[in-house]
Formats: sequence, structure tokens, C-alpha cells
Amino acid sequence: MAYEPTHPTTPAPLRYGDTVLYPPAVHEPRMLPAEIPPGVQYVTLPDGTRTLAYTAHADTPPTRPVPVWAKTTALLAPTVGGGIAAASAGLAYAAPGLIALAEALWAAVALIAAGAVVAVARPRRSTARPTTHITQHVTATGLFGRANGTVNHR
Repeated sequence: MAYEPTHPTTPAPLRYGDTVLYPPAVHEPRMLPAEIPPGVQYVTLPDGTRTLAYTAHADTPPTRPVPVWAKTTALLAPTVGGGIAAASAGLAYAAPGLIALAEALWAAVALIAAGAVVAVARPRRSTARPTTHITQHVTATGLFGRANGTVNHR
């Protein structure tokens, strides 16, 4: 394809001191034709510059629709993320109660362990030894009377 600009001349770049405000248009191609990917062509823009661009042709296959699984995944992702965020907020709100509950459970475990230790370490009573019975009789007369009593050891 031969280069045919729509404008006969390219204006010189504007300068502000040493700064170039816009670079001059490049009229020669920078890529070899063999390097250009399929579907890309040189096009001439309205200002006369030539550039590479993708062009649509009749032989280009139509775009495929988005699969249903991709749509479902895209719709579920925010829902799952929101659920995880709500669960973490709930756990953060319930953390003091969960810590207290864990401490209460550890206290219950310690109580059960202490009971087991006492049950194992406690000496058994022998049935050969006689038991001592103490009886006490107290008598009093009147509401503010003195009480008298006796203690009997058997």
C-alpha cells in the first residue's frame, strides 16, 4: 500500500522553550509487514497520519456469547464474599462472649479433673473399724430461757 496523505504537508511541532508540545507524525511504518499480526492493518487517520489498527472484516468470526457458568460464577462471587464478610463481622462482634464461654468450659474441665483426682486419691474406709455415734439432747424453757443439754458418746 502506498502512502498517500490527505494533507499535503505535516505541520512543524509546537515548542514551548525546549519542550515539544506534540511530536511530528511518523510517516514511515515502524514494523515490517511480516511482523504485523492478523487482523491489523495500516489505516490513515483524518489528520493524515498512518497507524496500525484492528479492522473488522466480513470473514472475521462473530464473537461468542459468554458461557452460563461464567455468568453464574460472576454473580455468585459477590454473594460469597459478602457472606464471608458478614460471618467475620459476626465473629468479631461475638468474640468476647466466645472467649468467656471458652474460659467457662476450661473451668468445667478443671472441676471434673479435680473431682477425678480426689476420687482416685481418697483413701477407702475399712469396714472393720467401728464408727462413733454422738447424740445431743438440748432443752430450753421459754423464748429467752437458758438451754441445757447433754452429749452422749457411744
